[in-house]
Amino acid sequence: MKIEEKINESIKDSMKKKDNVRLDSLRAIKSAILIEKTKSGSKDHIEESVILKILQKMVKQRNDSAKIYLEQKRDELANVEISQANIISEFLPAQLSESDLSEIIDTVITDIGAESMKDMGKVISGVTEKVSGQAEGRIIAEIVKRKLMS
Repeated sequence: MKIEEKINESIKDSMKKKDNVRLDSLRAIKSAILIEKTKSGSKDHIEESVILKILQKMVKQRNDSAKIYLEQKRDELANVEISQANIISEFLPAQLSESDLSEIIDTVITDIGAESMKDMGKVISGVTEKVSGQAEGRIIAEIVKRKLMS
């Protein structure tokens, strides 16, 4: 089942259960996907990889908002953002452990023949293609930088 179909089924289920936080989160996902579809001009089809990027972005936004709310001692708002981030994360593939990600990065570095920081962009691009949604870009960049500097 495709991600979009899973989201639609979850929306129906949340409506039946009257789970408003979950329903709001799912509707936000659906809205973001629809906006992306209208941008690309294809109203009936969107690549799964694009949806994964949208979901990752949404999770990051919610986590950033929660962090700000916690700094401002607004726990009730932070809890809503964290809940929504967790709900959105359900539709992302399982995240790779740092050791698994490190192995993939080593493979890409070897395949590309990267030797210095000049090659960082190529390595990150190669790793991002391989892990497709299973790791945050920030974490990939940190590990690549560490490896290329040593």
